[in-house]
Amino acid sequence: MPFEASTSKATVLYVEDDSNDILLLRHAFQKAESDCQLQIFSDSEEALAYLIGTDKFADRQQFALPHLALLDLKMPRVNGFELLTRIRREPTLRRLPVVVLSSSNHAIDVKQAYDSGANSYLVKPIDFKALVELVRYIHEYWIRLNHFPDFFQERATHHLSAVPIV
Repeated sequence: MPFEASTSKATVLYVEDDSNDILLLRHAFQKAESDCQLQIFSDSEEALAYLIGTDKFADRQQFALPHLALLDLKMPRVNGFELLTRIRREPTLRRLPVVVLSSSNHAIDVKQAYDSGANSYLVKPIDFKALVELVRYIHEYWIRLNHFPDFFQERATHHLSAVPIV
């Protein structure tokens, strides 16, 4: 079932270490008039803690499990490939839609991203207008049209107060 925007705001996790890319994507979401709530992390370890719901992220009312994750690949310490692999190892996150959003268009990166469990691979456009259009496409497909697994459907329509992560 598609996410019902009138019921609740969709949460999109964005993992990116470049502050300029973060600023551009945030502005692109605003310009595209997307009503998604962005949760932005510049560190893969902290993003994984958020996704799993550990430590300071245990309160799922405050830190909702996202409907979509956007991942950069080239990050220090834990890169996007490793984060994606770790996400796919978590039983409660296996079905989380993950879109790689990278400046790399190298075939080896695309192949490795899909081998690691990416649902989609998008190359960051250089032009801001093109980025806004890409955000519109992401919102339209992944938030409005995409059918989420039961867990996401239930979360979107019933506002679960706590999400058990085991």
